[in-house]
Amino acid sequence: MSQSSQTPSRHALVTGASTGIGEETVRALVATGWRVTATARREDRLAALTEETGCHYHPADLTSDDDVARLVESVTSRGRVDALVNVAGGALGVDTVAEADLGRWQRMYDMNVLGTLRLTKAVLPHFGGEGGDLLFVTSTAAHDTYPGGAGYVAAKHAERIIPLTLRQELVGQPVRVIEIAPGMVKTPEFSLNRLGSEDAAEDVYRGVEAPLSGADVAEAIAWTLNLPRHMNIDSMTIRPVAQATNTLVARKG
Repeated sequence: MSQSSQTPSRHALVTGASTGIGEETVRALVATGWRVTATARREDRLAALTEETGCHYHPADLTSDDDVARLVESVTSRGRVDALVNVAGGALGVDTVAEADLGRWQRMYDMNVLGTLRLTKAVLPHFGGEGGDLLFVTSTAAHDTYPGGAGYVAAKHAERIIPLTLRQELVGQPVRVIEIAPGMVKTPEFSLNRLGSEDAAEDVYRGVEAPLSGADVAEAIAWTLNLPRHMNIDSMTIRPVAQATNTLVARKG
């Protein structure tokens, strides 16, 4: 039996869907038979994704209480939400601790931690007795650190604590809590947003044979969500073969 025939009517809300891993996750879930609502701040990108995949969309800034309330009202008006896929987040800068830009650190905390918390808290009551899936895309930065990464690392460590704690608080309820922790993923905007220039962003991946793509991570996300309901993938770390740790990467040339 195909995955799509197993889950023909399940409904997922995917954040960060205007680019990268979030956008590819929408494609992967639709391809395996899910109904998907995509959300991000950029409505034009969401509209194009809807035209391509047939998903629904609702633009929202997850750092806004009002936006999240409107998003959840809109999504639940189309039926129950079976899975929330928290992808939205990002890194800004490579500050050392001694020279930390507090504004950037605050923004990363708001995007990665409080945005994720705000939406998770709003969706969870709508699972009801039937339960559902809460999936969090963190990072290998949530499991270790590296020079110049403390702001992003701190935010991702904090984000990871949400699923770690939820799994204990919800034990005995029909809710799966899943963490996906990608390593080096080459997407159109992650390193560009972090470093501010195309050349600097390209240098991150220079000489690395086959860094992960957003589609690679999306395939793992779809796999975990399509597993039998009694199986929970607590945490999955995904790296390209060329990457051994956050800082040890094989490069050619």
